Formats: sequence, C-alpha cells, structure tokens
Amino acid sequence: MRVFICPVCKSGFQRTDNSYKCENGHCFDISAKGYVNLLLSKDMNAKLPGDNKMMVKARTDFLSKGYYSHLAEEMSKAVCQCFSGGVILDAGCGEGYYTEEIYRSVNKLHPDARLCAIDISKFACAAAAKRFKGNKSCETAAASVFRIPMADESADVLVTMFAPFCREEYLRVLKKGGFLIMAIPAENHLFSLKAAVYDEPYKNETADYNIEELGFCESRHISRTIFIDNNEDIKSLFSMTPYYYKTGVEGHERVNSLKSLETEAGFEVLIYKK
Repeated sequence: MRVFICPVCKSGFQRTDNSYKCENGHCFDISAKGYVNLLLSKDMNAKLPGDNKMMVKARTDFLSKGYYSHLAEEMSKAVCQCFSGGVILDAGCGEGYYTEEIYRSVNKLHPDARLCAIDISKFACAAAAKRFKGNKSCETAAASVFRIPMADESADVLVTMFAPFCREEYLRVLKKGGFLIMAIPAENHLFSLKAAVYDEPYKNETADYNIEELGFCESRHISRTIFIDNNEDIKSLFSMTPYYYKTGVEGHERVNSLKSLETEAGFEVLIYKK
C-alpha cells in the first residue's frame, strides 16, 4: 500500500508497473518523468499551475551552487532531531533541493524512512522526481497543499518551506505526536537585493504562525552573507522571489545591470508538535 491516497474517493493505492490504482478503479499513471499527477481539475486555477519551466530551472541552477546550503543543513538537522521513523511529507517541495538533502540525512539514521513530496507545479515535480529516480522509498506527486492526497494522521513529520500555508490540511495529515517544521524568510532576508532594485527597500514582515492546535517547540534563526559574482545567478535569485512579479520594468533593468551582489540570506525555522 502506498502513502498517497486516491484524490477522488480517498481509498488507498496499489502500485502497478507504471500507475497507481485504487480499489474503486481510479487509475493515475506515473509520468515518464517519475511523478504521479494527483491534481484534480478543481484544484487547478490555471492550465499549468505553480512555477513554470523557467522558474524551476532558475531555482535549480541557483540552489545547486550552495548559496542556501546553510538552510538545507539546518532543515535536515531539525528533521533528524524530530523524526523517529515513519513518513516525512514535504508539502510544496519545489524542485526538490531541500527534499533531497533532508532525505539523505534522515536515511543515514532511518534507512526505512519513507518520503512523500508534493508540489502543484508539474515542472517542479519532474525535477524533484528526477532526484529520487529508482528509490522506492520516495514518492513525488503533483498535488495541492490545500488538498493533500494522504490519509488522516499519516505523516510523522511535515516540512513546508516558502509554500502556501494550509492550516486545516497540515493538521489533518499530521500524526498525533508528529512535528511540523516550517521555514520562512527572516526580516532582513535579501535586503541588499531589494536596496539595489527599489528606491525605498523594506524589511520582510514575519508572519505570526500561532497554531493553537500545535505546541510551539522552538524558533531557530539562521543567516549568512552570500556573495554572487555574476548577473546570471542574480537574475536566477530574483526570479525565485515574490518581488519578480511585483517589480516594474525599471526594477528589472536594475537587476539586469547588476554584476555582483552581497546580501544576507536569513531564515527562521519554526518547529511545532501536535
């Protein structure tokens, strides 16, 4: 029996050679890219929702160079400290950079650990699934965090990083005694980038994630200064941020003219227990 469940009738899946099939006959093919599409039409607000191909490539290229390796290390450390076996869910996994780093660390301690990764972007899912090709302990699905294709209380640890926050679904799929580990941008994250783009740069607002149903364990602040010595990586970084869509032509021209950038890469890692 697979960890993912049928998005239509909520029954469990059995995996055949190249598909997931439930007891009621609903069948979902595994794509040639290695992920299964469990998105229903009502979960989609666009023909191709989520990050597009260009954005996924930019994110993959940027992260592969280690600029945010300190965040990957801290998230891996937090998951290893909280996880004692079972299932890890990465809700909004993106291209799978952090997912892969987390699984690599956990697998050393818990070889039987199972990992499920979901993202609404098919391009992101394809990139993530490629990282786990041939690994039967890891499953990747195109799915929405607002309709997670997993049974109630089926995840021992739920990881979410810069993804939309769906309180009801996270509480539903997380086991009693399980952990929610969340990463959000810190107040000064990428401030120098904003200073280079905007006449009046602003600090990030840190959202209040007071989740009454969960016990707050701790907050970890991690930060380091990164130096980028080429415009291609600067543009990749900019395309990863919400500013990319909020910035006018003049701002984009400023980004395109930058030859180097030194900026803080700061994050808050928040840990909760159900």
